[in-house]
Amino acid sequence: MNFKITQNIEYIGVNDKTIDLFESQYVVPNGVSYNSYIMKDEKNVIMDTVDRRATNEWIENLSKCLGKQSVDYLVISHLEPDHSANVQLLAQKFPKMKIVLNKRTQSMMNQFFDEDLSDRYVIVGEGEVLDIGKHKLQFFMAPMVHWPEVMVTYEQTEKILFSADGFGKFGSLDAKEDWDCEARRYYFNIVGKYGLQVQQLLKKISSVDIKMICPLHGPILKDNLDYYISKYDIWSSYKPEDEGVLVAYNSIHGNTRNAIEKLEIILKENGAKKVIAIDLARADMAEAIVDAFIYDKLIIASPTYDAGLFPTTEKFLRQLDHKNYQNRKIGIIENGSWAPMAGKCMIEIIKNFKDVKICDTIVTIKTKLNNESTEKLEQLVKEILN
Repeated sequence: MNFKITQNIEYIGVNDKTIDLFESQYVVPNGVSYNSYIMKDEKNVIMDTVDRRATNEWIENLSKCLGKQSVDYLVISHLEPDHSANVQLLAQKFPKMKIVLNKRTQSMMNQFFDEDLSDRYVIVGEGEVLDIGKHKLQFFMAPMVHWPEVMVTYEQTEKILFSADGFGKFGSLDAKEDWDCEARRYYFNIVGKYGLQVQQLLKKISSVDIKMICPLHGPILKDNLDYYISKYDIWSSYKPEDEGVLVAYNSIHGNTRNAIEKLEIILKENGAKKVIAIDLARADMAEAIVDAFIYDKLIIASPTYDAGLFPTTEKFLRQLDHKNYQNRKIGIIENGSWAPMAGKCMIEIIKNFKDVKICDTIVTIKTKLNNESTEKLEQLVKEILN
């Protein structure tokens, strides 16, 4: 797919609608885009390549745009194979082309490519500028957003930020879907662990005037950029986006689910603005993780299973721990017919979370809800809402 972004900058990326799982784990019902750009000036520059799944279409797009012209520079923002798979092919196609990369990228190149391309490297550092004519490319290092070698590029003349995986989203470019939803799911599952590093990058780019953001996945952002940047600020600060209670539960024979239905009623009767209940055994785990980050309160309900946690409860909590879940209030409900252990096991994981408040009221259900455990539910609701 080719289209002009500005008079001298063209999109040459590819929509992939055949992929089922991004990074072999995230469902992408509307596919994904591999974004690549070319900048024509006194020197022609390509901003990243695409995944090997899209090589042929990408080469066609490049050829349409270039005609008989050559490529002078390839900028590598990120070495992950969905962006770098065609670096060696491009180097073979254009023998005089230089490769612009940083020192960390340089140290990793031989892990990805058989051919030694080191005599063609142009090593750039923080804030350095590559002059290609009317356009000036300034480089900012963005380590761990979300790999250690990542850098972003700011084009000074047209004020465009080539943001690598930052500000990306799932979905092909022609997918008619809300940006927030799929960008949020992309952020928390791909980048979310590295909020501190995203904050550092946001501080760097705040020093430049940005008129457009060109990510490596998802649409080019041209309007209302403050909105997108503010979302990234909220997400990377681990702040809730909304007031509400996410109730994440598992239920083996339906008794815990029945308790959750009662809990929802009690929450609403006590003034909870939003109550979202998800069955972890059946939910998309990536969506469940996102929901946990959206809301300011979380209640987890799990049956005891083999003297421990139900598997998808444990997976959910481990994933939250891995993604640096923090700054929330958490309530715990456990179920067990003879030796309830789920609450203890949940606390063992949650105690690793930063700045979370575990409610003092731990609700224990023995097989099914009764008057005593219903009273405990009411106590938990009052505690988590106050």
